[in-house]
Amino acid sequence: MENSQTSALVLANGLLRDPHAKTTHALVRGPSRYSLAGVIDASCVGEDAGELLDGRRRDVPVFASVEAALETVDPSPSHCVIGVATSGGVLPPELRRDVLAAARAGLTLVNGLHRLLAADSEIAELVAAAGGRIIDVRAPKPTHELRFWTGEALEIDTPVVPVLGTDCAAGKRTTTWLLRAALADRGVRAEPIYTGQTGWLQGGKHGFILDSTINDFVCGELEGAILECHRESRPDLMLIEGQASLRNPSGPCGSELVVSTNARGVVLQHVPGRASYIDSPQVGRPLAPLAEEIELIRLLGAEVWAVTLHEEGLTPEEAADRRDELEDTLGLPVALPLRGGAERVAERILEKLGMRGARRARARVTS
Repeated sequence: MENSQTSALVLANGLLRDPHAKTTHALVRGPSRYSLAGVIDASCVGEDAGELLDGRRRDVPVFASVEAALETVDPSPSHCVIGVATSGGVLPPELRRDVLAAARAGLTLVNGLHRLLAADSEIAELVAAAGGRIIDVRAPKPTHELRFWTGEALEIDTPVVPVLGTDCAAGKRTTTWLLRAALADRGVRAEPIYTGQTGWLQGGKHGFILDSTINDFVCGELEGAILECHRESRPDLMLIEGQASLRNPSGPCGSELVVSTNARGVVLQHVPGRASYIDSPQVGRPLAPLAEEIELIRLLGAEVWAVTLHEEGLTPEEAADRRDELEDTLGLPVALPLRGGAERVAERILEKLGMRGARRARARVTS
């Protein structure tokens, strides 16, 4: 198992400023299973990746190529992570060149795409010849290792709070980890349940890769992760990272994260600057109204406790205005998680669970 001392390059493929490099963004912001030696993105050479993302320097330099990074970084990294999501998991030509360069250099390739590198004969042969390895994070489990849903998760008393989204690439995972940190500041042990490859790359202890799991076993694998977390980590509450959205036509998903977990409350991440669902411009289907999504979640048996906003396409002033407008319209707390809003949402969760006073008292006693 790799740890935070394992050094890695991350391939952003010219998308460092784009939502499709969300894996890169996650690893740069942290937490990360790896220590980042640099990001490969020819469009941002010489910059610090953290400053590009949110103005916070994180000493993660950006290089034009794998070769340039390996000539500069000392000690040399041992791993290379594909840090982008592509439609269908394909390897575009530019990204493939970077992967081949890393393979020739003997780096271990860490791949979260649907297209498995171990099945690519050219890449696999180069890796074997240079002494590296391939870690295909989305490699499906064999069916005999998969778990079917039994209902055991409904019997545990640890609260479960999914972080769902109104679209894909909406910031659900980022908000999940920010909430974990905000709850920790309040003396509450919240454990994320990852459901995607990036959550694993960030070092998540409990979870599964939803979109590489045979549909019949999705709820069972989710339940298994919840039971494992309850048994091994004994958290005060669990935060479930959402996937896709309830009504994105390219892959509607999320109802199982409510129905199969007995979730009482939901944090809903929204992208107010986005007019239509991502990754389907040829369809142009408009994003569902936020109030409808909240009602749909209510019909599934849970209540939206707070709304969080991804600021894509908005200036800071516009994002703040949209936050205020939506809060007035919805009658719910609405927050900007990248600007301290996770603190307010954490307070809301504790209030709804009746945990706020008790946890603060415990934090004072143990501090």
